[in-house]
Amino acid sequence: MSQAADYLIYRAKSFKLHGVHSPFVFNLYHQVILHDGAFYAYPRVEAVREDLLANGKTIEVTDFGAGSKTINYKSRKVSDIARTSLKPAKYSQLLFRLVNHFQPKYVFELGTSLGITTAYLAEAARKAQIYTFEGCPTIASIAKANFDYLQLRNITQVTGNLDETLQQQLSQIPQLDFAFFDGNHRYGPTMRYFEQCLAKAHEGSVFVIDDIYWSSEMKRAWQEIKNHPQVGQTIDLYFVGLVFFRKTQPKEHFTLYY
Repeated sequence: MSQAADYLIYRAKSFKLHGVHSPFVFNLYHQVILHDGAFYAYPRVEAVREDLLANGKTIEVTDFGAGSKTINYKSRKVSDIARTSLKPAKYSQLLFRLVNHFQPKYVFELGTSLGITTAYLAEAARKAQIYTFEGCPTIASIAKANFDYLQLRNITQVTGNLDETLQQQLSQIPQLDFAFFDGNHRYGPTMRYFEQCLAKAHEGSVFVIDDIYWSSEMKRAWQEIKNHPQVGQTIDLYFVGLVFFRKTQPKEHFTLYY
């Protein structure tokens, strides 16, 4: 009920950018976010998704995050994980378009799951270095098989608890150009990982926060991120929030229909 109310409020507040005096946000919205054309990667990755949805194999899952709202047991079918955990094509392909547009060199994904969003990120910027973090070794191994099948060679997998792996990996890169936060849907870890990644961000960096209305903790984290002194502009698309650090523009927050 709470999420339904949140969505109704979002729809009431969202708009389609008519008359907005921000060329950057206007162009991004119309040319990237709302882009409805096809890309070569879409059928390749979606075929892998279909295979995962049909995979009845049962595996043991280690979960360091907030867990699933629908599946609470450790032994799970791959098909059930795919059904409940994978980002829908609409949002996975949005990530592809964002990376394709900005062409980052260093990309972090906090939360690999079965590797669908990772594949989209890697397909969008073949010359980029994609670092994807997953807590569960069994799930990470399935993701790796998908990367091998798609012949994606620009992905580095980091397996283990993000509290132990994120800072170490951040110390090995010169900057963080793009980050997708989908690793732990709780306030404390979300803000901790955001602050750690912020240390390597720059004016052109793009952060994407997943499930910003997933819980009261995520709503609190999203509000705090919006108000952070280093954050310049944000775009609320309901299921994800986009964060920018552009100092050449005023601090602004947009709620856009998607």
